[in-house]
Amino acid sequence: MTWDFSTDPDFAADLAWTDRLVRERIEPLETLDLGHDQLLTVIAPLQEEVRARGLWAAHLTPELGGQGMGQVRLALLHEVLGRTLYAPLVFGNNAPDSGNAELIAVAATPEQRERWLEPLLAGTIRSGFSMTEPGAAGSDPTLLTTRAVRDGGEWVIDGHKWFTSNGSIADILIVMAVTDPDAGPHRRTSMFVVPRGTPGVDVVRDVPTMDHPDGTFGRYGNHAEIVYRGVRVPADHLIGEVGGGFALAQKRLGPGRIQHAMRWIGQANRAFDMLCERAVSRVAHGSVLAEKQSVQNWVADSYAELTQVRLLTLYAAWKMDQVGAAGARTEIAMVKYAGAKVLHDIIDRAIQVHGALGFSTDMPLEFMYRKARQARLVDGPDEVHKVTVARRVLRGYEPRAVPTEHVPTRRAAARRQFAEALDALAVSL
Repeated sequence: MTWDFSTDPDFAADLAWTDRLVRERIEPLETLDLGHDQLLTVIAPLQEEVRARGLWAAHLTPELGGQGMGQVRLALLHEVLGRTLYAPLVFGNNAPDSGNAELIAVAATPEQRERWLEPLLAGTIRSGFSMTEPGAAGSDPTLLTTRAVRDGGEWVIDGHKWFTSNGSIADILIVMAVTDPDAGPHRRTSMFVVPRGTPGVDVVRDVPTMDHPDGTFGRYGNHAEIVYRGVRVPADHLIGEVGGGFALAQKRLGPGRIQHAMRWIGQANRAFDMLCERAVSRVAHGSVLAEKQSVQNWVADSYAELTQVRLLTLYAAWKMDQVGAAGARTEIAMVKYAGAKVLHDIIDRAIQVHGALGFSTDMPLEFMYRKARQARLVDGPDEVHKVTVARRVLRGYEPRAVPTEHVPTRRAAARRQFAEALDALAVSL
């Protein structure tokens, strides 16, 4: 089997253009204290440049308003965009909007696409994905309790959700709710589009987290707690079929995980650059830090880990292009937990080499470190993905009373296999 991660010259030029835009004109926005509406105003000209370059909404096919890049190209693009939180928003493929757009694209009717997908791709509306509940393990969607009951031409939704990304600034919320509690565990739920202004939708708060501990309401990237009390939506707000919620969630989360992983590589690369720059600049105990063996180990380990996880992620992306997300499930699970670990470890080393400066807010490392911790939780905790990988790998093995590599057994078989030759050689074993 041939693996090909090559990049054609035209796309390589696009990546170089993107890298300059991110470093020179998007990363500086991190230093400004902008509200959501202010941020959208500032980045609007940048978004127009991205559209003109043909890089807007790269995650969808051309017939759905995207660029049809495929997962390898998309992964390479996300590696560049991952350097800063704001870059995906500038390029029209930020989470959760990109995943929600993919969900609507694969399951919605033409009328639903016109109503919600087109403005979502245009960047004129924002969305939130409302699945996780405070009373149930987020890694097990079969435990959801939010209910949606059919009442004539409407669905009535009642439930309690939290960690709805961008829920406080969203125009529409995609809500996963139980529609048939007596069905099989993977056929109990369905997906609904709920406009945030619908009566009964109570956005309680933005949950303070390690990456946003002050809990400022209505900020891009926040995670909202939402209570749905008798929320009525028309029947045509159901996405896909009744009972298809779990399958849709898997279709949405699969591509999202690999996009997360590649963005983490971009963030880790940025931390690695800071680590190396500090190592060759800071003098301690008679020489620069780059001459200390511990620091050299950090540089060498970080570089190897980055290279390994980058190739693993590109391989997962390539396999998705060849056989689809379902066929690449093992690889997608691997890059999720492998990428999260590398991201955390490299940022941690960069903080260490900066000392007190790295721990302060004078460097972006402390924020990057806090945000990196969520990488082991989002889109399913590491432990769940490791179980997935282990189970799928172990399917290829059969139990044996005697190990396949048992030397005495192999020796006896070899004697039988080569008996004639051994007799001819008069070899005594």
